[in-house]
Amino acid sequence: MGGRTSDRADVVLGEDWVGPEGVVDSELREGRERRGIISLNRSPLARKIITFNLMAMVVLVAGVLYLNPFRNSLVLQREAGLVAEAQLIADVFEAQLDTAGPVNFVTGDGIDVVATTGGIELPEGVELFIYDATGQLVTSSVGMARPEQELISGLQRDNRSTIITDILNRVWDTIEALLGPGDSHDVTRHPEKLAAGLVDAALAGATQAHTGKDELGDATFTVATPIRQNGSVVGVAAVTSFAGEINQLVRVEREQVLQMFVVAIIVSVGLSLVLASTIANPLSDLAAAAEIGRDKNARKISPNRVRIPDLTARPDEIGRLSGAMRGMVSALYERIEANEQFAADVAHEIKNPLASLRSAVGTLRVAKREDQRDKLLDVIDHDVRRLDRLVSDISNASRLDSELVKEEEEAFNLLKMLTNLSDYLGQEARSKGVEFIADLPAEPITITGLEARLAQVFVNLITNAISFCTEGDAVRIWARQREGRVLVVVEDTGPGIPDQALTKIFKRFYSERPPGQFGEHSGLGLAISKQIVEAHGGVIWAENIRPTDADITSEPLGARFVVGLPV
Repeated sequence: MGGRTSDRADVVLGEDWVGPEGVVDSELREGRERRGIISLNRSPLARKIITFNLMAMVVLVAGVLYLNPFRNSLVLQREAGLVAEAQLIADVFEAQLDTAGPVNFVTGDGIDVVATTGGIELPEGVELFIYDATGQLVTSSVGMARPEQELISGLQRDNRSTIITDILNRVWDTIEALLGPGDSHDVTRHPEKLAAGLVDAALAGATQAHTGKDELGDATFTVATPIRQNGSVVGVAAVTSFAGEINQLVRVEREQVLQMFVVAIIVSVGLSLVLASTIANPLSDLAAAAEIGRDKNARKISPNRVRIPDLTARPDEIGRLSGAMRGMVSALYERIEANEQFAADVAHEIKNPLASLRSAVGTLRVAKREDQRDKLLDVIDHDVRRLDRLVSDISNASRLDSELVKEEEEAFNLLKMLTNLSDYLGQEARSKGVEFIADLPAEPITITGLEARLAQVFVNLITNAISFCTEGDAVRIWARQREGRVLVVVEDTGPGIPDQALTKIFKRFYSERPPGQFGEHSGLGLAISKQIVEAHGGVIWAENIRPTDADITSEPLGARFVVGLPV
């Protein structure tokens, strides 16, 4: 799958990241070529994305259908319509009544109830019942011939269904039967009984409405309204509806929702596949790259450098992860190379005293004179002590990284620690005839770090300064706090540092010592000090003290080491 490049791409989707052929392992390229959208079914992450998206869609649609808001709205509309219909029928009867004469619905005095009832065109499924003032049924539309319903253009409903909607409707009906809320209305089988139940209340002068359901579960509506003559109730017109048109309307609405649901499912699955591809595939590449490196190392094969795909162009967590992994791998290789270089340096440093020992032992075998033997034994003793010191310093340096990580940093007073060191090391300096000056502020300076490790740094700097001084020279240590940092300076009036050595003195095993001190130092002290200071987020550097900064060629008046630490 080829990567597309774009200089102005803000969003990188899927595998649209730059991965030059030269930096991508062949195994990783082969895996991409075999992979497609269909292979996402082997990705647990992709399956989770699709599953959760579908679950959200199903819950949403199920909630809409379960709450059934359109059904409640249609029920209210149908009840209001049937009430208006019953009141209009009552008005028809009232319009035919004689306002002066007596009225008797049973005998037909004042109105022909049967003829009037037969002349009213009722919608399909609607029945009319007329009662007299005593609550006796006079006539009803049950069994009467009805004219054919006139088709009105624009009001026809499309009741066609599809296989999908039929299946979904059956599934929903089953779920609704199991989980749906029960109907609080009465179950009544006969319309006449429904109408008769409201007659007494209607004779009292108020229109009554009742909603129920028949034996098939279809909604039934009953309305009874009084028929008045000069303000007196002379009869009741009751209208019932058994057509189940509400269920039909609800079914149509439900089918539309279900059709939208099917479309939404298809779209959701498609978008989920795209989303899964943009997440799962890059993560798979990152994991595959790491596994390739792991497997190669496990098989003891000499692998090429492990290449982590560069997804840093993505403005999301995957881009951050790619950058972090690339940085981690780069740091790991740097550490491996540093360890290899360290091992080579150790081997080189150990070979020198070993060669001297070998030569001294070989010469000792053939030496005849006692003074020659004593001199060779002194050489052997010096080289053995040199090896012992070198091995100890190497051991300390090799453990330093892990110990810096394990030890807990604490807040401490830096000036108190420097004062204690000055009191102790000042005595050593004065015993050599070297003046020791401590210029430290009175106010405490508190920093957070590893007190013992930082003490190791300053002990090394001060002892180095003393070792380069002779009788009459001076060593000075001073500290100042400036803008969130503290500077600690150790300077001396010794011979200074050769210009060519200024850039080398912090390297491992480099040592620029006076001739009389050869072999007494491993050359790791300043390298360890630099490592400790940088682990605390600080800096350390060395410079020569000159009579004037304008003339860098003038003879140095001494050396200065500066340590900067965050406060």
